[in-house]
Amino acid sequence: MKVNVVRKRRLEDYRGIVPREDISKVQELAEKLEGISVVHINSTAFGGGVAEILSSMVPLMRSIGLKTDWEVIEAPNEFFNVTKLLHHGIQGMKVELTDSMRKLYLRVNRENSEKLDLSRDIIVVHDPQPAAIRYFREGRGRWVWRCHIDASSPYKPIWDFIGSFIRLYDAYIFHMEEYIQPDLNRGKAYVIKPSIDPLSNKNREISISEIENILAKYDIDPDRPIIIQVARFDPWKDPIGAIDVYRKVKEKIPGTQLLLISSMAHDDPEGWVYYEKTTRYAGNDYDIHFLTNLIGVGDIEVNAFQRAADVALQMSTREGFGLSVTEALWKGTPVVARGVGGIKVQVIDGKTGFLVEDIRDATEKVILLLKNKDLRDRLGNAGKEHVRKNFLITRHLYDYLKLFFKLLS
Repeated sequence: MKVNVVRKRRLEDYRGIVPREDISKVQELAEKLEGISVVHINSTAFGGGVAEILSSMVPLMRSIGLKTDWEVIEAPNEFFNVTKLLHHGIQGMKVELTDSMRKLYLRVNRENSEKLDLSRDIIVVHDPQPAAIRYFREGRGRWVWRCHIDASSPYKPIWDFIGSFIRLYDAYIFHMEEYIQPDLNRGKAYVIKPSIDPLSNKNREISISEIENILAKYDIDPDRPIIIQVARFDPWKDPIGAIDVYRKVKEKIPGTQLLLISSMAHDDPEGWVYYEKTTRYAGNDYDIHFLTNLIGVGDIEVNAFQRAADVALQMSTREGFGLSVTEALWKGTPVVARGVGGIKVQVIDGKTGFLVEDIRDATEKVILLLKNKDLRDRLGNAGKEHVRKNFLITRHLYDYLKLFFKLLS
């Protein structure tokens, strides 16, 4: 199913926001690639980091002369139950994939390989859900698999299954060097960090009055300390751990509020189960706010919450990269997080936030930040500059262009 991308983007719009050299490097390489055709394939048009990146990346690629489209696979809910197991297995959980599950996965990928328009110069397939399409489809194009999850220590039976399809690609992209498995061809493997779009509704500048109105709408008190965690309801994201940190902080700083913010994605049926588990754990504490798209929380609201927060938590035990960390840092909000996956290249301990090992360590660092505004400001300013230099969409676009040029040369 082709996604109708409504967001408009031009490279020139980013002048004065991103480093100047980002613009010139993209322009130089875009001239050499003008007119090539590209298609991105993933499993959902909304919810989650992949859809968010593509909603800006696709129009930006178009603006520099690449004929770019975005296709979403069609699949029943049972398929996404299977691919959630694949996701867990790639991140190291011991899960069982039955023969019927494998057959369902292959059948859906085969059906989509027959439906989708894949006659392009470059085909970029995102994550495990559509990975087997390559197995069923030949063609003149160059195939790229883009992994957005932590593949540092996958469960071997799951990796053996999914890896058999990945090895068919002309290139594979990971967020971190340690995610590249030894059975892959190292010459085909690339490390490209993801990014945020500073012009999107989630990341653009908004007024103080707009922030205040949104806080009032959701009954959040701007005069009391605010901790947030933006993440799916998922065991890997550990929202239970975030609640534990909040409760211990509140013992020392009464009145503290916790905002658990999430978008319930179409391709994550397990999210509903963990959402209910987390709400039960929170109990009747009215200072714990569950803020999702189910009650009208969209990109502007997330933007406001991240700007209003005193501290952003990210208690993930596995993390592909952690774009919610990038978002918080971009807004000058210091982050307290476990040093897993891509978080550890974003949170520079003591400079843009704090890396922690456990609940006690996280509690101590949150209390330190809540009691010291000068420290919050210093870390927040450094975090924004770190994102500006490393994790904005123009740099990401340039990395894609370099790869496309190499594959087509």
